[in-house]
Amino acid sequence: MTHHYPNLEFDWLLKNFQPITLDELNTKAEMLTRIDNKYVVQHDAMQRALPYLVDYFDVLEIDQRRAFTYDTCYFDDPERSAYYEHHQGLRKGFKVRIRRYSDSELCYLEVKVKGKRGMTVKHRVPHDPEQIQHLSSSANEFARTTYSTHYQKPFEYDLHKVLEIRFKRMTLVAKSGGERMTIDTDIQFRSSGKSLRVGTNVFIVETKSELGRGYADKCLRQVKERPTSKCSKYCIGMATLGEVTRYNRFLPTMRKLNLVGKVSNPLDVITSLAA
Repeated sequence: MTHHYPNLEFDWLLKNFQPITLDELNTKAEMLTRIDNKYVVQHDAMQRALPYLVDYFDVLEIDQRRAFTYDTCYFDDPERSAYYEHHQGLRKGFKVRIRRYSDSELCYLEVKVKGKRGMTVKHRVPHDPEQIQHLSSSANEFARTTYSTHYQKPFEYDLHKVLEIRFKRMTLVAKSGGERMTIDTDIQFRSSGKSLRVGTNVFIVETKSELGRGYADKCLRQVKERPTSKCSKYCIGMATLGEVTRYNRFLPTMRKLNLVGKVSNPLDVITSLAA
């Protein structure tokens, strides 16, 4: 039986958590260098996990809202190098994206690279929110410089927009700082005239901590959840919408999200990120 949960703002899901402001979050747990664990969690399991988290975490709240819309454009070259390097598990992979926090109109160009022990290192600079789909010459230079400085080799990728993603995110921050947890749902993908909406009964949960063994991971284990490898929203979107030909490593996650065989024509409910 399929269950439907009507409140698309999701604020009710975290109603028992104490609020934290964006400034307090950045002070306590900006976490630009961290070890991430990702989980695909069904709605019922998410509800069971929350009581374990409520005494340890606060929730980001802005203007009395606890769920926020994120618009993201990902950039890759014609060979889909960023995707295939991730698919192959190469140690020196990268992602380049522009992310707009649509409820606040904050916007950043972000370049993600890999550090020691599998840590994700994110470099970002402010970006014009009206130009989310375009990399300027200065943005391309930032990507090249970040990559070449980090890996000590030239950046030889001709980047252009390949995928748009929109989703709702809730963010938990440990009261003692140093740990963070994001809860994403209502994920929507768009690329090359094709669109797909995942739905609101499943969450992609990401825990972020210094060693990758935080309290949030422990709480998820309490409800029988285990980390899901190969859970990149970028890679899942590229595979599901047919932008790549090899995606076997992402099939288990796609099955958990019920995305196998779900490529569709454009959906009227999805508005272009340019709007």
